[in-house]
Amino acid sequence: MHEDNANKITVPGDRRLEDLKVSGSRSWFSTLPVIRDLRIAVGWQKGMLVTGLAITIAAVLVAIAAPFLAPYGFAQTKDAQGHDFPVQSAPGAGHVWGTTVGGFDVFSRVIWGTRTAIIAIVIAVVLSIFAGVLLGLVSGYFGGWFDKCCVMIADAIYSFPSLLLAILMAIVISGGQSSLWGGILASGISITVVYIPQYFRTIRAEVIRIKGSAYVESAKVVGASTWRIMTRHLLKNATRTLPVILTLNSSEAILTLAGLGFLGFGIEPTAAAEWGYDLNRSVADVTAGMWWTAVFPGLAIVLIVLGITLVGESLNDLADPRLRARKSAGEVIGSIEDTSVDPQERPGAANEVMAQIEASGTVASGSTVVSSGMAETDDTTVSGGASAPIPDAQAGPIGDDGDTPRTTEADHE
Repeated sequence: MHEDNANKITVPGDRRLEDLKVSGSRSWFSTLPVIRDLRIAVGWQKGMLVTGLAITIAAVLVAIAAPFLAPYGFAQTKDAQGHDFPVQSAPGAGHVWGTTVGGFDVFSRVIWGTRTAIIAIVIAVVLSIFAGVLLGLVSGYFGGWFDKCCVMIADAIYSFPSLLLAILMAIVISGGQSSLWGGILASGISITVVYIPQYFRTIRAEVIRIKGSAYVESAKVVGASTWRIMTRHLLKNATRTLPVILTLNSSEAILTLAGLGFLGFGIEPTAAAEWGYDLNRSVADVTAGMWWTAVFPGLAIVLIVLGITLVGESLNDLADPRLRARKSAGEVIGSIEDTSVDPQERPGAANEVMAQIEASGTVASGSTVVSSGMAETDDTTVSGGASAPIPDAQAGPIGDDGDTPRTTEADHE
C-alpha cells in the first residue's frame, strides 16, 4: 500500500482538489435552511439576508433580556421612592424616551412590547404550521370528499380580510380583551386562523404534485405504510418553501397584532405591553406636539417587520433560480499545464505511467500509452507524447465502459 502511494504520479492540481474536498464537507448546522442560504447568497441578496437576520436576532435577544434592559415595569407608574412618574414628560435623564399620558415609561413599554410580539408570533406560527401542514398533507394525499371539504373551507376563510377575521376571532375567544397569556393566546389563535389556509394550500399543492413520483410508487411497492410514505417521503419534499412563507407570515402577524391592539381588541395595557395599544393612546398626543409617545412604538413595529421581511424576501429570491444572484468566478483549481507531464522535464514519465497501467491490467494489447495517461488503439501514437506498447500478457478485449475487460464466447472456446 505504501509503495503504491509512493509510486503514484501526482500533479499540482491534485492537492488543490483534495483541499476543496475537505473544505466542502459541511456539518449538519450548515445544512439548515437559513444557514445554507446565507452561505450561498451573494451581492445584494446576501446584504438583505444579513441585515434582516441581524434585526430579527436583535429583537429576539431584546425580548429575552427584557427584564434586564427595561428600567421599569410595563405597567409601572411610580419610582422606587413611591413618587409618580411625570405625565407626558419629554425624553430626558429620568425617562430616556419620555412618558405617556398614563404615566408609563415609553422605553420600558417598547422593550416589554418586544417580548409580547415575539411570543404572539411564535404561538401563531407554530399553531398555523401544525394545522396547515397536517391538513394539507392528509388532504393532498387521500383526496376525495375530505379534500373537497378542506378546500372549500380554506377558500372561504381566505376570502375574508385578515384583520377583520382576526377581530372576529378575538371577540369570540376573549371578548376583545383579556390577561397576559389569555390575550396572547387569543391574538395568536386569531392570527392562526388567518394563516392556516396559506400553509394548507401550499402543502396540498406540493403533495399532489409529488405523490405520483417514482420514489413514492416504489415505496408503495415495497410495502411501506401510508404513515411512513406521508411523513418520510412526502412531508420532507413538500415543506421546502415553508421557511419563506413562515418569515413573511411572521411579519404580517406583527401587523395584525398591532392592528388588534390599535383598534382596542388586543391585550389589556395592565396585563402586558403592546405596541398597537400604545399607538392608539398616542394619537391625540401627536396633534399636541408630543411626538415621542408615537414615534418609538411605531419605529419598533417598522424595524421588526422590516427585519423579518428582508429575511423572507431574500429566502424567496434564493429559492427561485431565476432571481438568484450568481457567484463570480472563484479561484482556478488548475490548468492544462498543472495536469500535464513534459517528456523533456521528466524522461521517465512514460515508464511510470506504463507501470501503473500494467498493474491495473485493464487496457487491451496493442494499445499505446501516452504521457497524459490516455490510451489509443491500433498501435497509433499521439504526436508529441511519449508512448510505450503494453505487453501481450495484459491482452484482453476492452469492455463497453472502457475500463474492465469483457469476456466473449470466443475466449471460452
